Amino acid sequence: MRTKNSQHGGALLTVLWLVAALSAIAFSVATTVRTETERTSTHIEQVRAYYLATGALDRAILWMSWGSGGRRPDGRPMFYEPGMAVLNMDFPSGIASVEIIPESARLNVNRATPEELGRLFLSMSLPPERAQILVESIVDARSGNPSGSPLDQFYLAVNPTFRPRHASFEQIEELLYVRGVTPDLFHGTWARNPAGVLVRLPGLKDCLTVYAINDAYDINTTPAPVLLAIGLPPELVAAVVQRRAVRPFLNAAELGPIAGAAGPAGSKLRIGGNSVYTLRATATLRTQPPAFVSDVRRSASLVVKFNNTLKDDLTPYWILRWYDNAGTN
Repeated sequence: MRTKNSQHGGALLTVLWLVAALSAIAFSVATTVRTETERTSTHIEQVRAYYLATGALDRAILWMSWGSGGRRPDGRPMFYEPGMAVLNMDFPSGIASVEIIPESARLNVNRATPEELGRLFLSMSLPPERAQILVESIVDARSGNPSGSPLDQFYLAVNPTFRPRHASFEQIEELLYVRGVTPDLFHGTWARNPAGVLVRLPGLKDCLTVYAINDAYDINTTPAPVLLAIGLPPELVAAVVQRRAVRPFLNAAELGPIAGAAGPAGSKLRIGGNSVYTLRATATLRTQPPAFVSDVRRSASLVVKFNNTLKDDLTPYWILRWYDNAGTN
């Protein structure tokens, strides 16, 4: 009798262990399926947001090509006019904002004088010693000296080693290889202002370019370090930044007092860009109900050159660069 009871107890215990094991397996499978489902859903939202951002870039190019011909009943431009820094767009599936950054809002890294580069680095809160190192490194890298320079020994000692071209920069990303340039300095970083709010500090890619001519700078989008680099007084730069955060400068009458107060540097200010712009779109999807938006955001950007004359051919613009993932950088 005891043997039968022991056998029944052992069988029951075995069944209980099997049930527990199967329950654990089922729970693990359910968790894995749920995780993969959520990951797939997030990936799908990211893909949709990416294509929404690219669509916003296409629309921005069209609006800029059409210009300020059309007007809304309140007088605002229907599409675009020089001075506008952001285009806000409403799509059935989401919303997008496109930043319009003229390349004339940046110093040309191949044309800027050592003095301008030095003022730029100092205005970015770099120590004087490091600023001097950066100026020397950039001037050396673009020197056009085929026989090399003493700095070549530095580049031959890093890992991986390489020999500088000693020629004009063709892409702004080449600065990442220059002595003294770190990823944080190139891309920009975040810091707290006196009020304790996180604000983005511009990086070298926000202040330098390979496309601009360096004859005039857009007052609405030129970063504060660049305005300081070209010779504007600090108090005037602070006033410009404060004003354009409320409303952009839209015409010569609004620009005049600022240009006059800037002294000789005032002749370098303008409204709008030349023909080359960086467009950076950030898109967010709508959720249910439509009034809500998703937490998923995707950005894309491009550098476009508009054919303002249309004399050479019928191409209205050329895409010079494309960035698949270009956050506020």
